[in-house]
Amino acid sequence: MTEDQDAGTPAVARRPVGQPESARAQRAWWDAAADDYLDEHGPFLGDARFVWGPEGLSEADAHLLGDVAGRRVLEVGAGAAQCSRWLLAAGADPVALDLSEVMLRRGRELGVAGGLEVPLVQADAAALPFGDRTFDLACSAYGGVPFVADSAGVMREVARVLRPGGRWVFSVTHPVRWSFPDDPGEAGLVARHSYFDRTPYVEQAPDGTATYVEHHRTIGDRVREISAAGLQLLDVVEPEWPTGNTRTWGAWSPLRGGVVPGTAIFVCAKPG
Repeated sequence: MTEDQDAGTPAVARRPVGQPESARAQRAWWDAAADDYLDEHGPFLGDARFVWGPEGLSEADAHLLGDVAGRRVLEVGAGAAQCSRWLLAAGADPVALDLSEVMLRRGRELGVAGGLEVPLVQADAAALPFGDRTFDLACSAYGGVPFVADSAGVMREVARVLRPGGRWVFSVTHPVRWSFPDDPGEAGLVARHSYFDRTPYVEQAPDGTATYVEHHRTIGDRVREISAAGLQLLDVVEPEWPTGNTRTWGAWSPLRGGVVPGTAIFVCAKPG
């Protein structure tokens, strides 16, 4: 979700951002944006639906986590916990973790209204507040991974809390999209940035304080992070844009989705 940056956009920068600054920015941004985000995207996400990205690939169809019934599942970067409520309805025992207090509050409201209440935990994905080998499965649908400076640390933490034989599946903006401006139209089909430039994308206040940050990793970076955490990479799923999805979501659109991959889903396992 990079932006086309130029000298006339002083609020946007590419600069180093460490984990503490990134976490502060994400918490404040998502707390402020939660209501508007859910008003705009809630109908697509559903109250208890598990979709892996704007293409609309659902876990009910993809089965990337395998059989979830009776499994203890951690959702990382859960937002309003839509995926966790789907997991609960499917017979799992989920826990939803997010950095944003307001997102979790909205998740609690939706859970009460729908009769699908799940445990909600406010914490940083890079420092999971759980014991070793606590969960059978872990998942993140466009959750914490792209917003954490130390994404390798997230992989280590997830590996730590997974039981042997457990699975970790997470989706992110496809790394190749880093090269393209955030534009759902023709302008979004022209590469303008280096795929190999890992400098974070930062939106910042006039005093230079980061208000929103995204961190880029190449496909190779992700593979190495997964491997270094002691996990096995089983698959990388790149959903094609389905013909029935006519929705534009920010820079995701049928036009771009037919040419450039928008989402990458990494399917990993902890050796048993």
